[in-house]
Parts: sequence; structure tokens; C-alpha cells
Amino acid sequence: MWQLRDGAHAALADEGGAILDEHSGRWMYLTATATAAVMLLRTCSGEEQAAAGYAQRYGIPAAQAAADVRTVAETLIAEGLATYGVAPSRRRWRLWRWGR
Repeated sequence: MWQLRDGAHAALADEGGAILDEHSGRWMYLTATATAAVMLLRTCSGEEQAAAGYAQRYGIPAAQAAADVRTVAETLIAEGLATYGVAPSRRRWRLWRWGR
């Protein structure tokens, strides 16, 4: 299942959106169609269901919708903002004071 990774926060609207990477402080801006793909990826149980919703929304063939949704998903994964499956938890290091 596709999901945003820890530390990535989405601000999505029908007109477009952005994803904040809190680790780098950078925003990735999305077009309206990319935003729709992200909304569907986040709410659907799988990429196939998201592609079906995308095809219905924009009235395009299922194959084109699947390619568009996959492109958005893979681009966000390549940018380090999303992942398939469970996002790995970041290990938090603590400094322990010895001798107390």
C-alpha cells in the first residue's frame, strides 16, 4: 500500500497542493491532477483502485489513468516523500547519562 512517509505532510485541495518534507524543510508543489492522484492513493486500498477512481474522475482510459497514478506514486517515492508498505520508523537516538 502506498503512503506518505513519516515527516511528509500533505496540503491538498482540488486546485492543486503541496507536500512538505519536514526533514529538509522543502515543499514539493503538485498540479491539480497530481493532487487528485495523491488524494486517491491515500484513500484507496491500492493503486488499482486509485487508478479506477482517477479514470472515472477525468474520463480517461483505465490504462492511461494507471500510468498517470503510477508516475505520481513513483515520483514521490523517488523524492523520498512516500513509500510502498509500512514506512520505516526513524530510530530516535538518546544520549544516556551514565553514572546517575
